[in-house]
Amino acid sequence: MGRPGFSPAGRSFGGGGRGGGGRGGFGDRGGRGGRGGFGDRGGRGGRGGFGDRGGRGGRGGFGGRGGGRGFGDRGGRGGRGARGGRGGMRGGRTVVVEPHRHQGVFIARGKEDALVTLNMVPGEAVYGEKRISTEIGETKTEYRTWNPFRSKLAAAILGGVDQIHMKPGSKVLYLGAASGTTVSHVSDIVGPEGLVYAVEFSHRSGRDLINVAKKRTNIIPIIEDARHPHKYRMLMGMVDVIFADVAQPDQARIVAINAHNFLKDKGHIVISIKANCIDSTAEPEAVFADEVNKLKAEKIKPTEQLTLEPYERDHAVVVGMYRPPPKK
Repeated sequence: MGRPGFSPAGRSFGGGGRGGGGRGGFGDRGGRGGRGGFGDRGGRGGRGGFGDRGGRGGRGGFGGRGGGRGFGDRGGRGGRGARGGRGGMRGGRTVVVEPHRHQGVFIARGKEDALVTLNMVPGEAVYGEKRISTEIGETKTEYRTWNPFRSKLAAAILGGVDQIHMKPGSKVLYLGAASGTTVSHVSDIVGPEGLVYAVEFSHRSGRDLINVAKKRTNIIPIIEDARHPHKYRMLMGMVDVIFADVAQPDQARIVAINAHNFLKDKGHIVISIKANCIDSTAEPEAVFADEVNKLKAEKIKPTEQLTLEPYERDHAVVVGMYRPPPKK
C-alpha cells in the first residue's frame, strides 16, 4: 500500500494559490471571498477548511459546519463553523476507511487521503480536528483526522517509520504531552485496554491535558518535570514503550532515566529530536548522530532513524530497543 499523505510533494502547507481574495484549503477550493484553511485557493466569502469547499458568506471551520462541503456532506450557506464544530469530513459511503499497517491507525480514502484514528469518544473532537463517520449497515463508526503538521508521531508514520511499537492494549509513557493533541490519538490507538501515562511540566498545557483525560479514561495526566521520575513513580506501572517529544538539550538523559525506572526490558523508545534545541550551531545530522550515541550509552539500541521532512524542519525520529537480549 502506498503511503497516504497530505500530499507533501504537491502542495505546500500554508501556501496555496489565491483566488477571489482568500487563502485556500488543504487541497480544495474555498467559496467566495474569505480565507481558506491549509493550502489551496480561496474564493469570495467563507473559510474553506481541510479540503472542503467553502460556501458563500459563512466561515467553515476546521471541521465546522459553516458553509462548506465536507467529504460528501453539504453545508448550508452562511453559518459559522467553529474549530471542531460538527460536521467536517463526514463521508458516509463516499469515504472508505482502511487499516494502516500500524495497528490502531487507519487511512481515510476520499478526495484527499487522510491519516485517522478510531475515535474513542464518538461525537467529541479534541483540538478542532475533523471527524469522519462511516456506516456499514446499522453500525456507525467515527474516526478523527490526524494532521502530521501538528504531530511528530503522525509525521513519522507518514514518513514511513517501520514500527511505532504502539497498538491496542499497549501501555505508553508519553513525555512532553503538551495539551494532549498527539496524546489523544495515542489514546485512540491503544484503546480502552491500553494506558497512556502523559507527562507534561507546563501547568498551562497541563490544564488542557487534564480536560482531555476527563473524557478519555485511558489517559493518566501527570503534571511533573520528566527529569524527576521519582516524583511520579507512585502513579506509574511498567510500560511497553516510551514516546518522547520534550525538545530539551538533555533529552536523551531524560528518556534514559525514565526508561531505567519504567520501561520493560526489550521495551521500546520512540524519540523526536529537534536539532536546534540541542545545538543550534551544529549540523542537524551531527546532532542526531550524537543523540544516538548517548542513547547507546544508556543501554538503548537504536533500530531506526528518519527525518520528518516535509512536515518538520531539522527533526528526526529515532526508534530503539531498551536492554536488548545479548547476541548469541
